Amino acid sequence: METTTAAEVRQGVTRLARRLRAVRSPGTLSNNKLGVLGTLHRNGPSTPGELAETERQQPQSLTRVFAELEADGLVTRARDRRDGRQSVLSLTPAGREALRAEMAERDAWLATRMAELTETERQVLLLAGRLMDAMADGN
Repeated sequence: METTTAAEVRQGVTRLARRLRAVRSPGTLSNNKLGVLGTLHRNGPSTPGELAETERQQPQSLTRVFAELEADGLVTRARDRRDGRQSVLSLTPAGREALRAEMAERDAWLATRMAELTETERQVLLLAGRLMDAMADGN
């Protein structure tokens, strides 16, 4: 693949991600907290190590994030049934609602912008989004 094509895709993804972060209201959850909540929503209950690996961070880097999410009632922590030395974090109903509210604002902005496109352009973006999601899961 041509590196200029890759660079153009990277630039578009980066600029759109920045713009989506900019439309967030003040006082919203941090990117780390949103990442953890989103991962729990997609993957279900997970150990801190699994979450850190998925988020591509060190577990120690997320220790405070996990504690704050638990203190805020957005996640619960329980002993792992497979390995009693480990804990498992799970999304609470309040965590699900917080994640939904955080995403709704950005989804509304994006839907407004996408409404300006043709149906074909919207379908291309849908396909591109699915492909980027699959690429993000790869190594």
